[in-house]
Amino acid sequence: MGEYLAVILIVVIIIIFNNLNTKIRKLEKEVSDLYAKINRDSVPSVLTGEKKETEEIVIPRPIQSHAPDKINLKESPNEEILPVQKDRLAPVFDFLKQNALTIIGIFTLVLGIGYFVKYAIDKNWIGEPARAGIGFCTGAGIILIGHFLRKNYATFASIITGGGIAVLYFTATIAFREYHLFSQNTAFAITTFITVISIALAYYYKSEVLIIFSLMGGFSAPLMISTGQSNYLFLFIYLTLLNIGMLTAAFLRHWKSVGWTAYIFTSLYLFSWTANRPELLSVTFYIISYIIFYIFALLDYFRKNPLSTSDILMLAFINFSSIIGLVYTFNELKYEPVIIFPLIFAAINSVFLFREYGRKNFGISYSVFAGITASLITIAVALQFKTHLITSVWAIEATLLLFIWKKTGHTIFKTFFYILFSLVIIAQIITWTEYFDMEKMNMVFNPVFLTSLVTVISSIINLYLLKNNAAEIQKKTNNFFEDLITLASYGVIYAALLFEIIYHISAMHWAAITSVGLLFSVYYIFILLLFRKTLGIRNDIQIILIYVILFLLIINISTVTASVVTALLSKKLQSVFYLLHLLQWIPFIYVSFKIIPASGFHKNKISYWILSLAIITAVSCELHHSYVLAASHDILHAYEVKKHFNILYLPIIWTVLASIFIYLGLKKNIPEYNKIGFALVGLMVLKLYAYDVWQMDNISRISAFIALGIILLFSSFTFQRLKNIIKNMVDKKDENPENKDQF
Repeated sequence: MGEYLAVILIVVIIIIFNNLNTKIRKLEKEVSDLYAKINRDSVPSVLTGEKKETEEIVIPRPIQSHAPDKINLKESPNEEILPVQKDRLAPVFDFLKQNALTIIGIFTLVLGIGYFVKYAIDKNWIGEPARAGIGFCTGAGIILIGHFLRKNYATFASIITGGGIAVLYFTATIAFREYHLFSQNTAFAITTFITVISIALAYYYKSEVLIIFSLMGGFSAPLMISTGQSNYLFLFIYLTLLNIGMLTAAFLRHWKSVGWTAYIFTSLYLFSWTANRPELLSVTFYIISYIIFYIFALLDYFRKNPLSTSDILMLAFINFSSIIGLVYTFNELKYEPVIIFPLIFAAINSVFLFREYGRKNFGISYSVFAGITASLITIAVALQFKTHLITSVWAIEATLLLFIWKKTGHTIFKTFFYILFSLVIIAQIITWTEYFDMEKMNMVFNPVFLTSLVTVISSIINLYLLKNNAAEIQKKTNNFFEDLITLASYGVIYAALLFEIIYHISAMHWAAITSVGLLFSVYYIFILLLFRKTLGIRNDIQIILIYVILFLLIINISTVTASVVTALLSKKLQSVFYLLHLLQWIPFIYVSFKIIPASGFHKNKISYWILSLAIITAVSCELHHSYVLAASHDILHAYEVKKHFNILYLPIIWTVLASIFIYLGLKKNIPEYNKIGFALVGLMVLKLYAYDVWQMDNISRISAFIALGIILLFSSFTFQRLKNIIKNMVDKKDENPENKDQF
């Protein structure tokens, strides 16, 4: 029943194809007749010079994909001429749209042939040698069909030929692995012969599509005939010969895609070899591959053409991927010195750098060679200090890509930078986890922090390169990713320094660790605010940083410092840690008097309350901690001292602060300070009458009421006096214009 359905399906397909072919021929005839009529109608008008009254038929000109050669500025003086953005993916999508049916068709045909052969095998119609013969004949037949179609249907013929080559590869693989018709050497010779024939056909047909098929088959051939026993010497001799053939084809036909295809496959083979079995022999093939692909990247440069985007990417990737493989191999084999490879590669790139410098050509090529040379030297220095390989190389390479993007303006480098910088963050986080595993590392000169230092330096360079000038800011409409990278860079710098500090004080009391961590955080934000103009920090970000630093100060002085005082009284910490926290007053005072007035911090009324809360908390807690340390003998006595301070001295401190806030509010005409002052007085009075008076003895209660009364009366007198002064100033201002009118 299945055979009858297959026959019916084939007949239906033939009928549909015949109908479509008939319709296409009719359409071609109609188009030909219309074109002839247009030409016939236009001839008399040209010969007689008469103007036709009929409507003129205008044949639209094809739309050009490139910018016009000449632009009439007089016709549109106000129109801005925008550069034409080249869509790099458009050719790929055009190729897929135009040839999707062909690709699907050849793939379906290959599957159909495979299913037919499987069906014949299941029915025992053919033996194993015959099966292989059918496969080879089918592949050769498909290639022959592509050969005859190449003149009129070049792309179609290339895809057809590629399908035939795929059939030959799979047939050779199945004949070796499943049927065991010939040995591994014979199978390898057959696949090599197929590769040579396919490359020769691609060169003869001038087909870049076909040579990509050929290379993919050539690089996949060792996997197809593999028996599980690794013969790396034989494998990489074959790959080297294949890469030399690729280089020759790229030189003769100027095909960039073949080089990238070969680079990807070669890198995968090399990294797999290095990961599975590091040995000195792999170093030879790393260097050979480096030379081949370095030459490939400079083919246009040798022709005295500028380096293209593809060339620059190849230069960056081949240098850094080779460094990773070579240094990893040396590290695993315990060979020294590992810095020899980045220094050799830096010397090679410096030759072209000095060549550009000698020609006084400071264009893109000069910037690329300078960036690669400097990056390789930096990697050599980092490796000499035993940093982690992957994290350091990725961090430096990401900075190099960002540098090239800023120099060339090609967005592909920015895209690769975003991807690689994300990997750098992940690798750096993994590196930081070693702080939990490693013990007794040297201060600063340890592998984890030195790796972090490389990432920090690269992040600082990234911040410098991402810093926008005024013109760039106006042009940009969406700089979300730049802001995200900037935030991540500042975060990396902060975390790298903080983790190193905490690691070396991790054996101390938790209060000391927390206090030092918060103090570092305060100073880190303070430095950012101090150099806010140099760093190009936006005003809204400055306000957020001010809020953060005030919040950290409140937490540190109210909670953490109290724990430090308790630890000091318990003899668990030295007194130097209490003196250390006093350093936070420097950024607090500077931010309050210098940075906040120059920013837009006070645009929101809530900012007055937050700043006042920080001041009240800082002053109250600082005096509280100092009094407890000075008056306490031990931890038990400290509880009585704290209670005495809270009942007797805290209301006095709050009253003084409330008076200061009210005075500032009246003097500077800031109503919020008046509200804060009176709110603090109300809180203090509420605390006094609701709690304090019930905890005091008679003498203390009398003293507190007298002191509070005197302060309140003094504050009221000051308020009334200041109000009269302001009223007199306003009255004099109103009288001056009348006096002038009388004269």
